[in-house]
Amino acid sequence: MTTLPKSTKTATTRAKVQAYRDRLRAQGLRPIQIWVPDTRSESFRKQAHRQSLAVARSKKAALDQAFIDAVAFIDESP
Repeated sequence: MTTLPKSTKTATTRAKVQAYRDRLRAQGLRPIQIWVPDTRSESFRKQAHRQSLAVARSKKAALDQAFIDAVAFIDESP
């Protein structure tokens, strides 16, 4: 297997990515970037747990759960 020098690999990869982006733009699409919480982090886990306990301990917990059950998609196919 022949290996290309790093600079050639980078240039080749860059060209492929640019060609891919050009094809998507030609289809009328545009790139966007979004930032979302890191669900793998310890701080996210703690915050999610804290919020779930608050909901579960709420006086309206049964109503909240009924709402979630009503709007949740449940696939009952085998």
